[in-house]
Amino acid sequence: MTERQEHSKGGVYSVPGQAFERDSRYITTRITKDGADGYAVEAGRYRLVAARACPWANRTLIVRRLLGLEDAISVGLPGPTHDADSWTFDLDEGGLDPVLGIHRLKDAYLARDPHYSKGITVPAIVDTRDGAVVTNDFAQITLDFSTEWTDFHRDGAPDLYPAHLREEMDALMRYIYTEINNGVYRCGFAGSQEAYASAYYRLFDALDTVSERLETRRFLMGESITEADVRLFTTLVRFDAVYHGHFKTNRSKLSEMPVLWAYARDLFQTPGFGDTVDFQQIKSHYYEVHRDINPSGIVPLGPDPAVWLTAHGRETMGGRPFGDGTPPGPVKPGEEVTPDGRADA
Repeated sequence: MTERQEHSKGGVYSVPGQAFERDSRYITTRITKDGADGYAVEAGRYRLVAARACPWANRTLIVRRLLGLEDAISVGLPGPTHDADSWTFDLDEGGLDPVLGIHRLKDAYLARDPHYSKGITVPAIVDTRDGAVVTNDFAQITLDFSTEWTDFHRDGAPDLYPAHLREEMDALMRYIYTEINNGVYRCGFAGSQEAYASAYYRLFDALDTVSERLETRRFLMGESITEADVRLFTTLVRFDAVYHGHFKTNRSKLSEMPVLWAYARDLFQTPGFGDTVDFQQIKSHYYEVHRDINPSGIVPLGPDPAVWLTAHGRETMGGRPFGDGTPPGPVKPGEEVTPDGRADA
């Protein structure tokens, strides 16, 4: 492992003998109703760039779909692999994003700041007027989808960030991020056996904790889906396909943790979740890009994704997945997950 290792998808730092540390220097500009940061909510103005392979980007695809923001915010979908320089639009005709007209996401970052030197990350929201990135602050993007873009929510959109639950949710989501979302990376990019062991036990302690929480409630905050579920799901859905082997999180497969496995399948089978997931792209990204962990670049053929459609039994717990709202309709034409991972935007 190199002394300082950085990946375009996040800014990943790992030093031999030390614990993994994520580079979290993001562009924190917000798009708001009042346009306080210089960017006002406006349908058709912004383009979300979100690779299906990336768990942080997957969050934005799920929330955008649950809230019905597809017509207000267009989407660009980079391919699952990238070089050390940038995510690229290799799934689009001619390798060119059809709206932004660029081959590399890096170009949108440089349009914002010609001297930009931080990570070229997804998700990123780009202003189509000048082709410049507005924000790549993934945690805030989805919260703003819920709170700032309400004028463009679909009829029946769920409340993913209920005001009366926010204090508890914020604490829970911080825990999920530090211990689980980022926890799998601490295992995968540990710089020593000691750092790996510490990360391993910390991760599974957290998974056991949320499993206990979900024994008595269908979703993390109770009877309805919230942003907290979205954040946990994107790690769980990648667990057996990638993290268990590639990141050595192998105490148990997700499919061997009964409560979490049933919970994850419940969400996967809910419109807005599984229909944003492309297992082939997920595996291709991790196993082909992380050559320091997987030098051969060989991508595993399993596991069979059909297991995600098996009965989960969580409906017997009752609840209202969409609260007072309704499920989203069919996936927007051109955004379907297809066998070769292509999607027209």
